[in-house]
Parts: sequence; C-alpha cells; structure tokens
Amino acid sequence: MQLSTAPTVGRRRRGNLDSQGLLGVLSVCATLLQLCAGCPSECVCNSLEANCSGRSLVSVPALTSLPEGTHTLFLANNRLSSLPVSAFANLSTFESLDLSNNYLDNLPSRLFRELSNLSDLSLRNNSLTVLDRELFRSLTQLRRLDLSLNGLATVPLGLLDELQGLTWLSLAGNRLHALERATFEPLVNLQHLELGINPWECDCNLRDFKHWMEWLIYRGGYVDAVECTLPKDLRGRDIRGVPVEMFNYCLQLEDENGGGAGSKGGSPPCFRGTPTPSSEGAVVRTEAELPDCVKQRYRPVSVRRAIGTVVIAGVVCGIVCIMMVAAAAYGCIYASLMAKYQRELKKRQPLMGDAEAEGDSEEKQISSVA
Repeated sequence: MQLSTAPTVGRRRRGNLDSQGLLGVLSVCATLLQLCAGCPSECVCNSLEANCSGRSLVSVPALTSLPEGTHTLFLANNRLSSLPVSAFANLSTFESLDLSNNYLDNLPSRLFRELSNLSDLSLRNNSLTVLDRELFRSLTQLRRLDLSLNGLATVPLGLLDELQGLTWLSLAGNRLHALERATFEPLVNLQHLELGINPWECDCNLRDFKHWMEWLIYRGGYVDAVECTLPKDLRGRDIRGVPVEMFNYCLQLEDENGGGAGSKGGSPPCFRGTPTPSSEGAVVRTEAELPDCVKQRYRPVSVRRAIGTVVIAGVVCGIVCIMMVAAAAYGCIYASLMAKYQRELKKRQPLMGDAEAEGDSEEKQISSVA
C-alpha cells in the first residue's frame, strides 16, 4: 500500500504545480489582452505609452479606445500631412505628444483644445509655415514645446499668451528674421530658448527682442547663438554681443516716422491691456508719461552691463576712499609731530635767551676795562 500511494501523491503535487503555472500564464495573457484590446493595430501599447512611430501612417489611427491610463503618444516618423480637428478628442489624460518628423503644413486652431494636461509637445521637423494664434490656447500645463526645423517666418502675437508655465522652447531652424518682444513677455518661467539657424536681420525690428533676451539671461535663462545675416557689417556676429549703442539710430527713425520704425502700428510692444501712447496727435516725449513697459524698451545699456558698471564704480570708489583715509591719517600724524616739535622748541627758547644775556654782559665788562 505504501509503495502504491507514493507515486499518486507525487503526481497530485505535480498536477497542482502545473495548474498554478497555467493559472499564472493565463493571468499574464489576460492582462496583455486587456492592454491590447483597445490599442490600434498600427501601434504598440503598454500601461503608459502608445507608440505609433515609423508606421508610414497618412492619418491618425483611432485613439478613443486606448488603454486606460495612457499618457504618452508617439506619432513620429510617419507621413502625416494634415490632422482633423477631432484627432485628439477625449484625450485629456495625455501628458506627452510627439508629432515630429512628419509633413504637417497646417494645424487646425482647435486641434489641442482637449489636451488640457499636456506638458510636452513636439512638432519638430515638419512643414509648418504659419501657426494660428489660438492653437495653444488650452495648453496651460505645457512645459516643453519644440517647433524647430519648420518653415516659420513669424511667431504671431498672442500665440504664447497662455503658456506661462513653459520652461523650454525651441524655434531653431526656421525662417525667422525678427521677433516681437511682446510675443514672449508672457513666458515668465522660461529657462531655455533655442533660436539658432535662422536668417536674423539685426536691425531696429530686432532691437526690443534683444533687450528681452538680455533680461532672460540675467534671470539665469539660456539662449543659444543668434547670428546676424544682415546687415553686412554684422553678418556672422551674435546679436547678444552687439553693443546696444549701435541701435541708437532707431530712436531717431521712430521720431522721424512718428514712432513706427521699430514696431507695428506705431505702438511699442507691451502686455495686453497695457495702455500705449496713441499714434495720433503729439508724440509722447517725457519719460514720466510713458508706461513701464515702454520705459523698459529704451534702456540705454543692458542689465548685465549696468551691473558691471556698478561693480567697477564701487571698486573705484572704494580705492578712492581708502586713499582719502590714508591721506587723512598721514595728515593727522604729521600735524601731531609738528605740534610736538613746536612745544619742544618753545621749551628751549628761554634757555637760549639766558645764554645770550650772559654773553652780552661779558662783552660789556670787557669793553669797560678797555
């Protein structure tokens, strides 16, 4: 009996182990099926990402049934040339969207309206030439925006107004020749700005933006090289190193043209809602009558240069003060020594007077004897 029951017990144990392993495999398969059940056939999905890159897609696959919890979507390296307005509808949980290396040339103004939690957006290496000023209106949580390697010639005023939390922005490799300062002033948290490989024209139209870049660098931000292509005498130079005095002629041009040489419509770039001097009637001349944002435009020197000047002036003043203290100490010591000398000299004068009197009396006696 013992010999016959031992194999039976062993078989039962092996059977239990096999059933447990089978259950584990089935549970893993069920989890994978649950994840892939809503994943488009063109994509590879996991619990956090949906990767649809490099599939030669000409249209966005159906994304409404993506696994719950997906917050990253990769659509890079495809053949997308246009996107419907509803391409990203009902995807408010998305935090990262990569549309780089496609053929996008125009984006609907309300394309990203439901991506309210998006923090990272890449539109790198497309064919974008214009951007609607309402395109990023709902992306209040955006922290990183890549618009490099497109065909942008301008950045419309108001495009970045709602992106106050943006910390990283790239506009490198476009067709930008000038930028308006007012377009970038809402980016109060920006720390990294890329502007290289653009045909910059370093004239009056770029003067105000140069001042804003210097302010960004002063706050600890980073701006890459902004090399001039025009005028010829500045070609190849970084505008950050061009002395601000070279733009003094812009003020004269604005006066001659009624204040319109450096900005559109004759009004300086300021925040929305800031009162600006009217182009009709007399031109505002006194600094007290200008709003703060206008006063900041006409700073004669950069902030960094002003700080350097203050430091140098402080050092010079310190040296002068030390020299004055040394001279005063020397004068006091000299006066003290002279006073001591005079006192000793007065003490000796009576003794010298008595000696002279005795000498006179002896001479009188000798003369009387004679």
